[in-house]
Amino acid sequence: MAKKNQSRRLTNQHKESQGVVGIFGEEAKLHDTAVGEVALSVMVSLKKKYTQLKFRHRDSITKKEINSALKNIDPTLGQTLYVSNASIIPDGGIIEVKDDNDNWRIVLVTEAKHQGKDIENIKAGKLVGKNNDQDLMAAGNAIERSHKNISEIANYILSESHFPYILFLEGSNFLTETISVVRPDGRVVKLEYNSGMLNRLDRLTSANYGMPINTNLCENKFVKHKDKSIMLQATSIYTQGKGGKWSAEDMTKIMLEVAETSLRLLGSDLFKQLTAQTKD
Repeated sequence: MAKKNQSRRLTNQHKESQGVVGIFGEEAKLHDTAVGEVALSVMVSLKKKYTQLKFRHRDSITKKEINSALKNIDPTLGQTLYVSNASIIPDGGIIEVKDDNDNWRIVLVTEAKHQGKDIENIKAGKLVGKNNDQDLMAAGNAIERSHKNISEIANYILSESHFPYILFLEGSNFLTETISVVRPDGRVVKLEYNSGMLNRLDRLTSANYGMPINTNLCENKFVKHKDKSIMLQATSIYTQGKGGKWSAEDMTKIMLEVAETSLRLLGSDLFKQLTAQTKD
Protein backbone atom coordinates (compact mmCIF):
# COMPACT_ATOMS: atom_id res chain seq x y z
CA MET A 1 0.00 0.00 0.00
CA ALA A 2 2.91 2.32 0.77
CA LYS A 3 4.28 1.82 -2.75
CA LYS A 4 0.91 2.75 -4.28
CA ASN A 5 0.69 5.92 -2.19
CA GLN A 6 4.27 6.82 -3.10
CA SER A 7 3.58 6.28 -6.80
CA ARG A 8 0.38 8.37 -6.61
CA ARG A 9 2.23 11.19 -4.85
CA LEU A 10 4.98 11.20 -7.46
CA THR A 11 2.41 11.20 -10.26
CA ASN A 12 0.75 14.31 -8.79
CA GLN A 13 4.11 16.02 -8.30
CA HIS A 14 5.04 15.19 -11.87
CA LYS A 15 1.90 16.85 -13.23
CA GLU A 16 2.31 19.93 -11.07
CA SER A 17 5.99 20.41 -11.90
CA GLN A 18 5.72 19.63 -15.63
CA GLY A 19 8.35 16.90 -15.64
CA VAL A 20 10.76 14.67 -13.72
CA VAL A 21 13.37 17.37 -13.14
CA GLY A 22 10.75 19.45 -11.39
CA ILE A 23 10.11 16.69 -8.86
CA PHE A 24 13.69 16.94 -7.67
CA GLY A 25 14.26 20.64 -7.05
CA GLU A 26 17.08 22.33 -5.21
CA GLU A 27 16.01 20.96 -1.83
CA ALA A 28 15.84 17.37 -3.05
CA LYS A 29 19.28 17.60 -4.64
CA LEU A 30 20.75 18.16 -1.18
CA HIS A 31 19.44 14.85 0.10
CA ASP A 32 20.32 11.26 -0.60
CA THR A 33 17.10 10.25 -2.31
CA ALA A 34 16.36 6.54 -2.31
CA VAL A 35 16.96 4.90 -5.67
CA GLY A 36 13.54 3.25 -5.46
CA GLU A 37 11.76 6.59 -5.32
CA VAL A 38 13.78 7.84 -8.28
CA ALA A 39 12.87 4.69 -10.22
CA LEU A 40 9.17 5.31 -9.53
CA SER A 41 9.50 8.86 -10.85
CA VAL A 42 11.18 7.53 -14.00
CA MET A 43 8.23 5.20 -14.57
CA VAL A 44 5.88 8.18 -14.24
CA SER A 45 7.89 9.99 -16.90
CA LEU A 46 7.82 6.98 -19.24
CA LYS A 47 4.05 6.69 -18.85
CA LYS A 48 3.63 10.34 -19.73
CA LYS A 49 5.86 10.15 -22.82
CA TYR A 50 4.66 6.76 -24.12
CA THR A 51 0.95 7.03 -23.43
CA GLN A 52 -0.01 3.93 -25.43
CA LEU A 53 2.37 1.67 -23.54
CA LYS A 54 1.64 0.02 -20.20
CA PHE A 55 4.37 0.07 -17.56
CA ARG A 56 4.60 -1.48 -14.13
CA HIS A 57 7.04 -1.42 -11.22
CA ARG A 58 7.60 -4.35 -8.92
CA ASP A 59 9.96 -4.93 -6.03
CA SER A 60 11.09 -8.46 -6.74
CA ILE A 61 11.28 -11.42 -9.10
CA THR A 62 10.91 -14.98 -7.84
CA LYS A 63 13.32 -17.77 -8.59
CA LYS A 64 10.35 -19.69 -10.00
CA GLU A 65 9.87 -16.98 -12.64
CA ILE A 66 13.57 -16.97 -13.44
CA ASN A 67 13.63 -20.76 -13.82
CA SER A 68 10.53 -20.65 -16.00
CA ALA A 69 12.16 -18.07 -18.31
CA LEU A 70 15.26 -20.26 -18.60
CA LYS A 71 13.16 -23.36 -19.38
CA ASN A 72 11.46 -21.47 -22.20
CA ILE A 73 14.87 -21.06 -23.81
CA ASP A 74 15.99 -24.66 -23.25
CA PRO A 75 14.24 -27.39 -21.20
CA THR A 76 17.52 -28.43 -19.57
CA LEU A 77 17.80 -25.01 -17.89
CA GLY A 78 16.05 -23.68 -14.78
CA GLN A 79 15.51 -27.02 -13.06
CA THR A 80 17.06 -26.48 -9.64
CA LEU A 81 15.15 -24.75 -6.85
CA TYR A 82 15.42 -25.60 -3.15
CA VAL A 83 13.48 -22.75 -1.52
CA SER A 84 10.07 -22.37 -3.14
CA ASN A 85 9.57 -18.72 -2.16
CA ALA A 86 13.11 -17.54 -2.99
CA SER A 87 13.34 -14.22 -4.82
CA ILE A 88 15.68 -11.35 -5.64
CA ILE A 89 14.97 -7.79 -4.54
CA PRO A 90 17.01 -5.10 -6.35
CA ASP A 91 17.20 -1.82 -4.39
CA GLY A 92 15.30 0.18 -7.00
CA GLY A 93 13.01 -2.59 -8.14
CA ILE A 94 12.14 -3.60 -11.70
CA ILE A 95 10.30 -1.55 -14.35
CA GLU A 96 8.58 -3.48 -17.13
CA VAL A 97 6.59 -2.71 -20.28
CA LYS A 98 3.81 -4.84 -21.78
CA ASP A 99 4.56 -5.84 -25.38
CA ASP A 100 2.16 -6.44 -28.28
CA ASN A 101 1.69 -10.06 -27.15
CA ASP A 102 0.75 -9.06 -23.59
CA ASN A 103 4.09 -10.19 -22.17
CA TRP A 104 5.87 -8.05 -19.57
CA ARG A 105 9.42 -7.16 -20.62
CA ILE A 106 12.06 -5.59 -18.37
CA VAL A 107 13.21 -2.09 -19.33
CA LEU A 108 15.06 -1.06 -16.15
CA VAL A 109 16.58 -2.60 -13.01
CA THR A 110 18.43 -0.40 -10.52
CA GLU A 111 20.56 -0.74 -7.41
CA ALA A 112 22.49 1.81 -5.38
CA LYS A 113 25.29 0.82 -3.03
CA HIS A 114 27.30 2.89 -0.58
CA GLN A 115 30.56 1.51 0.74
CA GLY A 116 33.32 3.42 2.48
CA LYS A 117 32.75 6.26 4.99
CA ASP A 118 36.36 7.46 5.03
CA ILE A 119 35.54 10.92 3.68
CA GLU A 120 32.81 11.51 6.28
CA ASN A 121 35.02 10.17 9.08
CA ILE A 122 38.01 12.34 8.15
CA LYS A 123 35.89 15.49 7.89
CA ALA A 124 34.45 14.70 11.33
CA GLY A 125 37.90 14.09 12.78
CA LYS A 126 37.04 10.49 13.59
CA LEU A 127 39.84 7.91 13.75
CA VAL A 128 39.08 4.28 12.96
CA GLY A 129 40.61 0.83 13.19
CA LYS A 130 41.02 -1.62 16.06
CA ASN A 131 42.80 0.95 18.22
CA ASN A 132 41.05 4.04 16.82
CA ASP A 133 44.36 5.36 15.49
CA GLN A 134 43.88 5.17 11.71
CA ASP A 135 42.56 7.66 9.18
CA LEU A 136 41.31 4.97 6.79
CA MET A 137 39.31 1.79 7.23
CA ALA A 138 40.15 -1.24 5.09
CA ALA A 139 37.32 -1.82 2.64
CA GLY A 140 34.91 -4.67 3.20
CA ASN A 141 33.34 -7.05 0.69
CA ALA A 142 29.62 -6.42 1.24
CA ILE A 143 29.27 -4.90 -2.23
CA GLU A 144 30.02 -8.25 -3.82
CA ARG A 145 26.52 -9.41 -2.93
CA SER A 146 25.38 -7.30 -5.89
CA HIS A 147 26.67 -10.01 -8.20
CA LYS A 148 23.85 -12.36 -7.17
CA ASN A 149 21.08 -10.02 -8.33
CA ILE A 150 22.98 -9.19 -11.50
CA SER A 151 23.37 -12.87 -12.38
CA GLU A 152 19.72 -13.66 -11.68
CA ILE A 153 18.41 -10.81 -13.84
CA ALA A 154 20.82 -11.92 -16.58
CA ASN A 155 19.28 -15.40 -16.38
CA TYR A 156 15.75 -14.00 -16.44
CA ILE A 157 16.29 -12.01 -19.65
CA LEU A 158 18.82 -14.28 -21.33
CA SER A 159 16.64 -14.26 -24.46
CA GLU A 160 16.69 -10.45 -24.77
CA SER A 161 19.09 -8.24 -26.73
CA HIS A 162 19.40 -5.77 -23.89
CA PHE A 163 20.48 -5.80 -20.25
CA PRO A 164 19.11 -2.67 -18.51
CA TYR A 165 20.79 -3.17 -15.14
CA ILE A 166 22.24 -0.04 -13.51
CA LEU A 167 24.47 -0.13 -10.45
CA PHE A 168 24.98 3.26 -8.77
CA LEU A 169 28.02 3.34 -6.47
CA GLU A 170 29.02 5.96 -3.94
CA GLY A 171 31.50 6.14 -1.10
CA SER A 172 35.26 6.15 -0.65
CA ASN A 173 35.63 2.55 -1.83
CA PHE A 174 34.70 3.55 -5.38
CA LEU A 175 37.10 6.38 -6.19
CA THR A 176 38.35 6.85 -9.75
CA GLU A 177 40.76 9.64 -8.85
CA THR A 178 42.94 10.55 -5.88
CA ILE A 179 41.40 13.09 -3.52
CA SER A 180 42.56 15.02 -0.44
CA VAL A 181 40.33 15.50 2.59
CA VAL A 182 41.01 17.99 5.41
CA ARG A 183 40.50 17.01 9.05
CA PRO A 184 39.11 19.54 11.55
CA ASP A 185 42.65 20.05 12.91
CA GLY A 186 43.85 21.09 9.45
CA ARG A 187 45.76 17.91 8.62
CA VAL A 188 45.25 16.75 5.03
CA VAL A 189 44.59 13.06 4.37
CA LYS A 190 45.10 11.73 0.87
CA LEU A 191 42.88 8.95 -0.46
CA GLU A 192 44.60 7.12 -3.31
CA TYR A 193 42.11 5.82 -5.86
CA ASN A 194 44.39 2.88 -6.77
CA SER A 195 44.93 1.71 -3.21
CA GLY A 196 44.21 -1.98 -2.77
CA MET A 197 43.09 -1.27 0.79
CA LEU A 198 40.37 1.14 -0.35
CA ASN A 199 39.25 0.53 -3.90
CA ARG A 200 36.62 -2.11 -4.59
CA LEU A 201 35.70 -1.23 -8.18
CA ASP A 202 37.73 -4.16 -9.49
CA ARG A 203 35.46 -6.46 -7.49
CA LEU A 204 32.55 -5.31 -9.63
CA THR A 205 33.90 -4.77 -13.14
CA SER A 206 33.55 -8.48 -13.87
CA ALA A 207 29.86 -7.58 -14.23
CA ASN A 208 30.65 -5.38 -17.25
CA TYR A 209 33.52 -7.44 -18.71
CA GLY A 210 35.99 -4.70 -17.86
CA MET A 211 34.30 -2.21 -20.21
CA PRO A 212 34.16 1.50 -19.29
CA ILE A 213 32.20 2.57 -16.22
CA ASN A 214 29.84 5.57 -16.25
CA THR A 215 28.65 4.28 -19.62
CA ASN A 216 25.26 3.06 -20.85
CA LEU A 217 25.94 -0.61 -21.70
CA CYS A 218 22.28 -1.60 -21.98
CA GLU A 219 22.52 -2.90 -25.55
CA ASN A 220 24.04 -6.37 -25.51
CA LYS A 221 27.39 -6.70 -27.21
CA PHE A 222 28.18 -9.61 -29.51
CA VAL A 223 31.82 -10.61 -29.81
CA LYS A 224 33.35 -13.17 -32.14
CA HIS A 225 36.01 -15.65 -31.13
CA LYS A 226 37.16 -18.09 -33.80
CA ASP A 227 33.92 -19.71 -35.02
CA LYS A 228 31.83 -18.59 -32.05
CA SER A 229 29.59 -15.59 -31.47
CA ILE A 230 29.21 -14.70 -27.79
CA MET A 231 26.51 -12.41 -26.33
CA LEU A 232 27.59 -10.24 -23.41
CA GLN A 233 25.10 -8.91 -20.87
CA ALA A 234 26.97 -6.02 -19.25
CA THR A 235 25.93 -4.09 -16.15
CA SER A 236 26.02 -0.31 -16.50
CA ILE A 237 28.15 0.71 -13.52
CA TYR A 238 28.11 4.35 -12.44
CA THR A 239 30.25 5.89 -9.70
CA GLN A 240 30.74 9.45 -8.51
CA GLY A 241 34.51 9.02 -8.74
CA LYS A 242 35.32 11.48 -5.96
CA GLY A 243 33.29 9.71 -3.31
CA GLY A 244 30.29 12.03 -3.46
CA LYS A 245 26.61 11.14 -3.31
CA TRP A 246 24.29 10.68 -6.25
CA SER A 247 21.65 13.35 -6.71
CA ALA A 248 18.14 12.31 -7.70
CA GLU A 249 18.39 14.41 -10.85
CA ASP A 250 21.59 12.70 -12.05
CA MET A 251 20.18 9.23 -11.36
CA THR A 252 16.98 10.17 -13.19
CA LYS A 253 18.84 11.17 -16.36
CA ILE A 254 20.83 7.94 -16.40
CA MET A 255 17.79 5.76 -15.71
CA LEU A 256 15.78 7.42 -18.48
CA GLU A 257 18.61 6.94 -20.97
CA VAL A 258 18.88 3.22 -20.18
CA ALA A 259 15.10 2.69 -20.13
CA GLU A 260 14.71 4.35 -23.51
CA THR A 261 17.54 2.22 -24.90
CA SER A 262 15.51 -0.81 -23.78
CA LEU A 263 12.39 0.50 -25.48
CA ARG A 264 14.32 1.13 -28.71
CA LEU A 265 15.65 -2.43 -28.72
CA LEU A 266 12.18 -3.79 -27.97
CA GLY A 267 10.72 -1.60 -30.74
CA SER A 268 9.51 -4.35 -33.07
CA ASP A 269 7.64 -6.01 -30.20
CA LEU A 270 5.96 -2.72 -29.26
CA PHE A 271 5.19 -1.73 -32.85
CA LYS A 272 1.38 -1.93 -32.73
CA GLN A 273 1.12 0.22 -29.62
CA LEU A 274 3.68 2.78 -30.72
CA THR A 275 2.06 3.04 -34.15
CA ALA A 276 -1.30 3.71 -32.49
CA GLN A 277 0.33 6.44 -30.39
CA THR A 278 1.80 8.07 -33.52
CA LYS A 279 -1.62 8.10 -35.19
CA ASP A 280 -3.20 9.67 -32.12
